[in-house]
Amino acid sequence: MKFPSGLGSKPWLLGALLGSAAASAQQTHLPAIEIVGPRDAAIGVADSASEGAVERESFQTRPKLRPGDIVEAVPGVVATQHSGDGKANQYFLRGFNLDHGTDFAVTVDGMPVNMPTHGHGQGYADLNFLIPELVSGVRYRKGPYFAESGDFSLAGSASLDYFSVLDAPFAELTLGANNFKRLLAAGSQTREDQTWLGAIEIEGNNGPWDVPENLRKVSAVARYSQGSPTRGFSVTGMAYKSRWTSTDQVPDRLIDSGELSRFGSLNPTDGGITERVSLSGKWFDKGPEGETTISAYAIAYRFDLFSDFTYFLDNPVNGDQFEQTDRRRIFGAQAARSMPTKFGGLDGVLSFGASWRGDRISEVGLYDTQARERLSTVRNDKVSQDLFSVYGQQLVYFTDRLRGYAGVRGDMLRYRVDGREPVYGAINSGRGRDSIASPKAGLAFALTPQHELYLNAGVGFHSNDVRGATIAVDPASGAAADRVPALVKGRGAELGWRFQPDENFTATVALWQLKLDSELVYVGDAGTTEPGRASSRRGIEATLRWKLSSAWRAEFDGAVSRARFKGLAPEGEGNYIDNAVEKVFAAGITYTQGPLTTSLRLRYLGPRALDSRNIERSKAATLLNLGLRYAVNPRLTLGLDVFNLAGKKGNDIEYAYASCTAGEIASGACGEGIDGRHVHPMEPRSARVSARWTF
Repeated sequence: MKFPSGLGSKPWLLGALLGSAAASAQQTHLPAIEIVGPRDAAIGVADSASEGAVERESFQTRPKLRPGDIVEAVPGVVATQHSGDGKANQYFLRGFNLDHGTDFAVTVDGMPVNMPTHGHGQGYADLNFLIPELVSGVRYRKGPYFAESGDFSLAGSASLDYFSVLDAPFAELTLGANNFKRLLAAGSQTREDQTWLGAIEIEGNNGPWDVPENLRKVSAVARYSQGSPTRGFSVTGMAYKSRWTSTDQVPDRLIDSGELSRFGSLNPTDGGITERVSLSGKWFDKGPEGETTISAYAIAYRFDLFSDFTYFLDNPVNGDQFEQTDRRRIFGAQAARSMPTKFGGLDGVLSFGASWRGDRISEVGLYDTQARERLSTVRNDKVSQDLFSVYGQQLVYFTDRLRGYAGVRGDMLRYRVDGREPVYGAINSGRGRDSIASPKAGLAFALTPQHELYLNAGVGFHSNDVRGATIAVDPASGAAADRVPALVKGRGAELGWRFQPDENFTATVALWQLKLDSELVYVGDAGTTEPGRASSRRGIEATLRWKLSSAWRAEFDGAVSRARFKGLAPEGEGNYIDNAVEKVFAAGITYTQGPLTTSLRLRYLGPRALDSRNIERSKAATLLNLGLRYAVNPRLTLGLDVFNLAGKKGNDIEYAYASCTAGEIASGACGEGIDGRHVHPMEPRSARVSARWTF
């Protein structure tokens, strides 16, 4: 094979050019080709210390209580749950309580998961449709340093790819505590250069809650792919439906007094229904002259959620339960190209692309309810929004030891809100547009073949719920409401180091900082905006990946962050950012020898401020999970997963706010509300056993 001038003598340059092609190559299959996951970032190829690709052995062998737990394979990410297994996870990363996804962009098989202007919360990233056994690769980047990264990626992004071909068809049955039942069947068939893949998953679970969760879930995937590892296309269909009863967070004071059990509920009618159907296609062509990728997708989505966090504080008669709805169609297309270039006589790689995403939301609503029956309408809107994006980035190799890149991204958001609530709907309607330019740059310098330093900086953004960009009146109170900017700018920088003496050992350290112009957000639970000030976050992260021998692998991750509002705090407030993660530590060890695979995983989520004055602080939460797999013979594999092995009584989430129960109202103890900690506990020790039959 003949390379353009300069490329043949620089294998690491070719690796940088074709690094993303590894994921594309997964989309097709020839019988003689071994399908492998993306390789981790390496010296000479990586552009920052905080990017990488997780080895498949790491994310496939670790026990997963829920599908969304797979993102904890990304160093520094914590995924918890506070309202039932049908609701999106709660994510933490880099000094953020990311709620359900804001500032952490997730894609599955090239399709965006985050939902703008969502019924429950901006950037809502529900991964419950995911079938973890089909995930072939997890790639990640942190910080706003790369031109390809767009909306919601200020803190980081994760890209999850699906297999196009499986080693063999299989069926797996899993049974566990609390009436957990799961059946998964998957397989693929190849004829010449054509491959068909299908999978279906059925799951039920009651959980440890006093009010059974009664989760009922079904997911399905069908894919057709054709071509070679250098040129081909794939078409993928996915379907998912889930319904559940949730136990939301409850006042810690009731647990302490014995009035409520740790797994008790104050509203047995909370819960929801989610449906998601998608069709996507991808075409790629790659070779020594570059790589071109074109993809498109269409998604139909339906969401209903009933929640109750304050009980009888706002409505002492009917209670405070509310319903959030979302009905939408999502359409999108994207094209990207990477190609070798000469830049002032220096070798380089030029990457550029464009994308469009259109959300057609027929209903995004908020309603007051009692036992899931609507009492009144707070908001009911029809929303249309389009995000148009272009980017370009030039990588230049100045010497064999020094390389750098510079790029810019442009995004334009166009939106329209049609309010249908009879009192304030018209005045809260409107249309508008916003745009932002985001420059990026980075340098990498190889001190030695084993040590590399990185300097990265860039501007990024996240979009806000566009209902907050057109709002004029708080529909709950009738008071004037502040509008939020449609696009919020963030500026970040990072200094990193990577040590890689051989392919079996990698260590990284990153010092980072991120500043946001505003934390002003639209609050889906209230139907109005909540003012917030400019903020600054900074921290340090360290990772270690070590293959001790052919049988043993070890992983260690640590992150310390500091998050503060900027400027002088208003009277009665402080500068701490509520629920901003401060310390995360994770460790894992995997043993694979012959028929036995064992994985032990530890995750520590440290205390954090629950209010802006740091008066209330959460407790630390430590979780230890164990996974075992034993191949009885080539066809039968038995498994055992033990979650919360140490039996810790930590909390998945904690909040500090005021609430009132029916009993407190009746006793006259409520007043203006009782301030205090509200918690959703981690699940207690539980076990699941599985049997997989390979055909």
